[in-house]
Amino acid sequence: MKAIVLREHGDNDRLRLENDFPDPQPGKDDVIIAVKASSLNYHDIFTRRGMPGINLPFPVIIGLDVAGEIIATGEAVTEWKAGDRVLADPVNRIDGGLIGETTHGGLAERCLVPAHQLIALPETVSYAAAAALPVAYGTAYRMMQRIGQIQPGEKVLILGASGGVGVCSVQLAKLAGAYVIACAGSEEKASRLRELGADEVILYRDEDFMKTIFARHGKPARRRGAAQPGGVDVVVNFTGGDSWVKSLRVLRVGGRLLTCGATAGFAPQEDLRYIWTYELQIRGSNGWEREDLHRLLQLVADKQLEVVIDRQWPLEQGAEALAALEQRQVFGKVVVV
Repeated sequence: MKAIVLREHGDNDRLRLENDFPDPQPGKDDVIIAVKASSLNYHDIFTRRGMPGINLPFPVIIGLDVAGEIIATGEAVTEWKAGDRVLADPVNRIDGGLIGETTHGGLAERCLVPAHQLIALPETVSYAAAAALPVAYGTAYRMMQRIGQIQPGEKVLILGASGGVGVCSVQLAKLAGAYVIACAGSEEKASRLRELGADEVILYRDEDFMKTIFARHGKPARRRGAAQPGGVDVVVNFTGGDSWVKSLRVLRVGGRLLTCGATAGFAPQEDLRYIWTYELQIRGSNGWEREDLHRLLQLVADKQLEVVIDRQWPLEQGAEALAALEQRQVFGKVVVV
């Protein structure tokens, strides 16, 4: 089969299209999916580069998110059959492991998945839309709904709002009734974020988001119960790096900082004074649960949530698609079909 194969860590040129990679063979509890769509995430970039403490079983096919049609089943699989439309939960919640990291992923014509990881795909949800959901939208859903508990009327500042997690976070905050302030790198992206529901947009390349928050919404008051508390209620920061302390500084007393990643650096400068002085809550969110994916599929099917896809790339250009994501040249999700 055709596949984008990684045989060693490195830059993007380590991803190679191979036309004769061995076809997967199902074990008794597995299915083989004819991959219709696979979306790319920053985790795929980290996998390609290499991550401390994680040893890959080279060669590996990247691509955590997989949607497609079953073409073969193992002898013990009775609940699924050839022709079923399915989405794979990337996490193996029984044996451990992750599609596209410990097992071969979606940048291939076919993918082997244990049957217990499958979710039935409604006819009203396209393969491309479904493939965009698990890692990015699933992570955003858990962070915003279950961990962050966004409330109506709260002011929510979202950094990195134009990526996959970001565009979903903007929509989920609006669904919760919040006032959304999104950060974007260009006026074009700002315009699209407003279309998704952002009430304000800060162009972070042209202005310091912290100073802009102070100017528009006031500096946070240091004492509880202040008549004009200033600042925002929630900051969503999955970038880390030099934006971390600024995120702490714009929060009101008792505010919440939500994080689910660190695309710009995992060891930022810290300033503990703001955490205790303003009684801040730092809430980490890691991944998603299976029920989160079911809920997301329902939201998409009901047209309450838009799956924002920047572009659909052919499999042969899978490496170029990952490069576009790495260079932040996308709005929403990158999908390989």
